[in-house]
Amino acid sequence: MYPEGTLLVYGRNGVCKVLSVGEAPFRGADPHRLYYTLSPLYGNETIYVPVDTRVLLRPILTREEAEALIRSIPSIQAQTVEVQSLPALSRWYQDACQTSDCGDLVRLIKAIYQKNASAGAHGRKPGKLDQRYMRLAEDQLYGELAVALDMDREEVPRYIKQVLSESA
Repeated sequence: MYPEGTLLVYGRNGVCKVLSVGEAPFRGADPHRLYYTLSPLYGNETIYVPVDTRVLLRPILTREEAEALIRSIPSIQAQTVEVQSLPALSRWYQDACQTSDCGDLVRLIKAIYQKNASAGAHGRKPGKLDQRYMRLAEDQLYGELAVALDMDREEVPRYIKQVLSESA
């Protein structure tokens, strides 16, 4: 069980702070079941999650892990997108974002970037679905890296470029 004040990644909600652990403050909940009360750092809702949830709930990356991830970005291969229909592509993107694993998010971002570059090379615009999931994946990744590196989320892309250019 995570104590109050812990920063966790909760599914696609991103980084959340544990406000409390205890009984659910709403009707109909099992009175013998404990819940986390979570507050997303990049949102204004309150989330109640059973302590024994099956949804991914993990501590955020440490500073060292975040820096190692950034240095490894050039060696991370893009995921291969082999689906053609929009509904199948949407499900594939949803599944890829659901893991909240930073390496998976980098692979997804690279895949969408490559797809958009290919579309541009053929005179087409990037698809709205691609843009939406690119933004979602970047928000999740940059949000966690920002907290781990103690910086604003908006500074993360520039920091990544700086670190990669220094190591090139």
